[in-house]
Amino acid sequence: MGLGPRALHKAGRRFPAGGKRGRGAKGSGRPSSGRQRQVCPPRDGRSQPALEAHPHLSPEALGYFRRALSALKEAPETGEERELMVHNVLKEAEAQALALATNRTGSEMLQELLGFSPLKPLCRVLAALRSNLRSVACHRCGVHVLQSALLQLPRLLGSPMEDEEVEEDGKDRPLETLEELVLGLSSEVCDDFLFYCGDTHGSFVVRTLLQVLGGTLLESERARHRGSQSPEAQRAPARECKPTDFEVPESFLNHLQDLSSCFLKDIAVFITDKISSFCFQVALQILHRKLPQFCAHLCDAVIDFLSNRNSSADGSPLLLFLRDQTSSRLLEQVLLVLEPLKLQSLFEDHFQGQLQTLAAHPIANFPLQRLLDAITTSELLSPVFEELSPALEAVLAQGHPGVVIALVGACRRVGTHQAQVLQLLLEAFHCAEPSSRQVACVPLFATLMAYEVYYGLVEEEGAVPAEHQVEMATARALGEVTVLGSLLLQHLLYFSTPGLILRSLGVLTGPQLLTLAQSPAGSHVLDAVLTSPSVTRKQRRHVLKTLKGQYVALACSRHGSRVLDAIWGGAALGARKEIAAELGERNQELIKDPFGHHVARNVALTTFLKRREAWEQQQGAVAKRRRVLNSILED
Repeated sequence: MGLGPRALHKAGRRFPAGGKRGRGAKGSGRPSSGRQRQVCPPRDGRSQPALEAHPHLSPEALGYFRRALSALKEAPETGEERELMVHNVLKEAEAQALALATNRTGSEMLQELLGFSPLKPLCRVLAALRSNLRSVACHRCGVHVLQSALLQLPRLLGSPMEDEEVEEDGKDRPLETLEELVLGLSSEVCDDFLFYCGDTHGSFVVRTLLQVLGGTLLESERARHRGSQSPEAQRAPARECKPTDFEVPESFLNHLQDLSSCFLKDIAVFITDKISSFCFQVALQILHRKLPQFCAHLCDAVIDFLSNRNSSADGSPLLLFLRDQTSSRLLEQVLLVLEPLKLQSLFEDHFQGQLQTLAAHPIANFPLQRLLDAITTSELLSPVFEELSPALEAVLAQGHPGVVIALVGACRRVGTHQAQVLQLLLEAFHCAEPSSRQVACVPLFATLMAYEVYYGLVEEEGAVPAEHQVEMATARALGEVTVLGSLLLQHLLYFSTPGLILRSLGVLTGPQLLTLAQSPAGSHVLDAVLTSPSVTRKQRRHVLKTLKGQYVALACSRHGSRVLDAIWGGAALGARKEIAAELGERNQELIKDPFGHHVARNVALTTFLKRREAWEQQQGAVAKRRRVLNSILED
């Protein structure tokens, strides 16, 4: 609904913080699917063979491995004794690999043991698991053991294999190399690709295998694997994807392409099935880094398939899939890996003229955010901005601030439309007129509240907006900083002229700025003040001087102490003296605080209090080294 300039206050509510993308997240518009495990038949049409009963792990064996793992954790990290212990324990584990992998406690211990394993024992365990691949890969515990084994490749791939040992019967037991084992595993998965991708547990193996073959580990996938092992890790927030690359042989990349080709054979399934789609999304991320041409080929196949479905009444058939919970996630990944020219073409063919409709949709607004995240040229940003900018306030009111944040991020990245989008934000938050309200923009942006809602004002419809009251602003404690509000301010601080945001930060009181620095989300706003190349040293000092008198409270806060460390790292000798002097007045309080004692050590507070001259010489030397390093980096 398109809210007028005063309608937000009349509705008596703040801007909704935006929906989450989690399963059944409140306000996400994506209902919990409650999807049961899907078993797909093999591609050749044969019925699936019944899975054999898993071998039983005796309590005695479980006790042995528990004691062995405990002993390994206590043993020295190097030495012959440890190597012999690891060898013996893993030899026992190899004999009972399937029983361990399919036992809840046993699988957790085997995962830890694999982290200690040298190359040869790992190969033996992996070979034992591969001989029962379907039983292990589709088991809720076994899948994580198989993942753990594959995730040892960055550590062990390329290590020399020891001489083959002779078994007690006097015969050599042939052992495949790690490369051969992984390629064999890839071939087996490729032969029954649709089944493994569609299985709730088997899909984890496919995604890990794609990463290993591509020599790229995605942080999001590793975090998900860790989270599957403990309730505490499951509750931990997912971090942004930060790929880690490692060297792989050419044969791995060939198999990666072969495995990824399987997506084309049943592309409709991989677009519409939730579990299978995850595998396709991971493949696109890996291929974009390692085989970009083949990645582009897969993206073209997805777009062509969706574009040729039955046309919808309101435009391109692709728009129907943007509104679907499963296929929209795959399209998000496609948007992020498309080449700029193809992204421009996709916008012109399918998105143009529909942006405001997509922004208002509870699901389609997420692919729109990814489109905005992928924009790198002014040629694409200009028509997008022209179409989307008139609806900024309405989008915020509909509870989709992520779209606005993504648009502001695109303006920051491309470097155009920055003054325009800032003016539109001021209007949307009702602080553009009268101009005295503009210095209040930081609290409004941080909390995602309109001016009247934040300050609790009641204004009649059509009445002239009241001037900003400084006394009212200074008396009010800073509201709760939202994650998206923090991101909005960070983008604005990286604009070419962030003067208005800095002036608004500068009028905050000491307690208000302290609240911002102590906030998990708000602390990153001060990070941007310290790191943005658009903020001059004078402007930075003007904002940070308000924190004088708040340093002890900062030091004794989890997030504030990190901000104080960052301020200290960029401070000149005079500013360091002021900070140290203020902290020194409450030295004992800092030493007893779990966060404050780290700050006291970083500041060398004991030296400052007892040997001031030595402290000044030390800090002067540090400042000199920093100046030399900065001059080198600038050159």
